Amino acid sequence: MMLGLLWVTAVSACQSPATPTPTTQPPALDTPAAISEAATLPPDGYPLPTTAPATESYPARTPTAELIFTPPPMSTLASDGSELYLPLVNGSEEITATPLPPTHTPSPTPTPIPTVDFTAVRAELAAQGLALAPVKIGFHTGLGGNSAGLEQWMRALDAAGVPFFLKSVDNAQPIFLAQELMKQSGVPHILVYRKSAHGGSDYDWNVPNYSLPPEQAAEIHWQMHRDAFPPELDRDLVWLETINEVDKNQAEWLGQFALKTAELAMNEGFRWAAFGWASGEPEQTDWQTPSMIAFLRLAGNNPDQLAIALHEYSYLVEDIGHEYPYKIGRFQTLFQIVDTLGIPRPTVLITEWGWTYEKVPSPEQALQDIEWAARLYAPYPEVKGAAIWFLGGQFAGIADLAQRLIAPVTQLTLQTYFSAPQLPAQAPIEPEQYAP
Repeated sequence: MMLGLLWVTAVSACQSPATPTPTTQPPALDTPAAISEAATLPPDGYPLPTTAPATESYPARTPTAELIFTPPPMSTLASDGSELYLPLVNGSEEITATPLPPTHTPSPTPTPIPTVDFTAVRAELAAQGLALAPVKIGFHTGLGGNSAGLEQWMRALDAAGVPFFLKSVDNAQPIFLAQELMKQSGVPHILVYRKSAHGGSDYDWNVPNYSLPPEQAAEIHWQMHRDAFPPELDRDLVWLETINEVDKNQAEWLGQFALKTAELAMNEGFRWAAFGWASGEPEQTDWQTPSMIAFLRLAGNNPDQLAIALHEYSYLVEDIGHEYPYKIGRFQTLFQIVDTLGIPRPTVLITEWGWTYEKVPSPEQALQDIEWAARLYAPYPEVKGAAIWFLGGQFAGIADLAQRLIAPVTQLTLQTYFSAPQLPAQAPIEPEQYAP
């Protein structure tokens, strides 16, 4: 493989978003309104080298009124007349409407940010035998919390033709909105849904019953999640994640469990994401039990239906690269193993990504960390994205900290791209190339 395929090229400098001209810094998207405005305006073409072929800017897509992001009723009707059951927040909190003040000063019209002409860049890279890789860092949301600006982030990226990565737990509404955008635009967004509680024990929903034979446990656990899958979600477009941070000491049992669950999921037309390993797990030997190897081979041969779900946290707010590549970057261990075994690299969904479960650094530091992670994941098309933890409720109010990242991540994504090997070529696993 040519050495040139190892390099990841960004429009932006290492620690700052790209600028459209040498003298003008683009205005920041520091409010949801600004992001929303940017999503409805045609993106400016990014200035290419003089040798680049002349191409038109990527056309903007104007969102339709039907997809306005509003709190869901108990049930509503889809366009075909079927009922959609979207989740409501249940609990002790009382929801009351806050009246608007009698007078309202209109906010100034936001200035849209310049956006990479991804169509032109993709063509330019293809002429060089390379593929375009966008920023793959998205968001993890749920019930409650603070997700102000999330819809605008979706619309802005969708309008620019950039796939986004979104996971939601127990709340189908944001996934449904993203799904409908995807159907209209054709942009291949990566959407993941998981049910974590439905009465009874949360433990029963998050991990299987290890005391049962693995195939029996798989049948029981799959039926629970299949029956709870929101009917408004499209199983052809949405990944279903059913387990979360499993016991690495049960590797052979989990391999057998995964093989049976995969069979059930594929038979019913679902896309299934397995394991949800905690950051720093599993060990190399855990990937190499007989049943686990069999599952990896099955997943590698069915990348559009089966995926490996991983969590990658630093566990430290001040050092995103702590113990790299054993926490963040651990997906590379999996790829090393399958490469050695002659198994195709499986689809990887990093369904939780971040620093700690309760803290997020300042937006300035966080953006530097996100830029590094985006560069790390870019050369590997099998890694579909990573979801920043967490815009949902609980966890010491982390949502208010994570929500501050929506606007800068939007701007970074619209102004940054990387080059990657063009399939079937693959980037080698050389962790030192991407060390922070």
